[in-house]
Amino acid sequence: MTDSPSNSAMPARLTPLQFEAEVLAAQPRTAVFDCDGTLWTGDAGIGFMTWTMDVGLLSRNASDWIDSRHRLYRQGEVSELAICGEMVQVYNGLHEDELRRAAAEYFRTHIDAQIFPELRALVTKLQQQGTEIWAVSSTNNWVIEEGVKRFDLPASRVLAACVEVENGIVTSKLIDVPTDEGKAESLRRAGIPHPDAVFGNSIHDAAMLQIARRAFPVNPSPALIDIAATHGWPVFYPESVWTDHRA
Repeated sequence: MTDSPSNSAMPARLTPLQFEAEVLAAQPRTAVFDCDGTLWTGDAGIGFMTWTMDVGLLSRNASDWIDSRHRLYRQGEVSELAICGEMVQVYNGLHEDELRRAAAEYFRTHIDAQIFPELRALVTKLQQQGTEIWAVSSTNNWVIEEGVKRFDLPASRVLAACVEVENGIVTSKLIDVPTDEGKAESLRRAGIPHPDAVFGNSIHDAAMLQIARRAFPVNPSPALIDIAATHGWPVFYPESVWTDHRA
């Protein structure tokens, strides 16, 4: 799906102090966070896939197949939903414990330094207020479950792209692929039809932002900026990425 800007007016931008104050003042009972681009910068899903190719965790055949599929995705010939599922299915036949070790190493070496300090601090303060925190992502569950350990979030509060595991072996049987409307649907199945607060960075988070009582676009993509302007949602840029958005 193309994520391009239009001529919509820019939404209000919150400073770090305003952002934290607005979120905490809302006293949300439930708060839902997208991960890639929202809790940390970059796309850990694509990054992990590429890294597993480079280190040889994926076979040459599997690497060639998913690389060709991702090229078609970038050309608009494969849907967001399809590619997010295939990026988990490609690990079919591998031992899950091997993938979890790989996810831990990848996150430690490539993503840890990219975590937004403002979001880490906010999650901690929300937890101290008694807020129930959830993470929703179209990236595979191994990477997301590893990543949210940094936020003291258990795997039971993660809704991510995942497949069935049988006798410790990863299969190609999809369980869930939370992206676009699927993110909102995954939350409904988890018993959270209307979260008090939702945080997301891209158009693929729009559906779950729209079911929230309060929506907080973080580090928003151009298309999400348009949606935020339409709905009157203020946006927030962590300091590490704000320089990229200065006029």
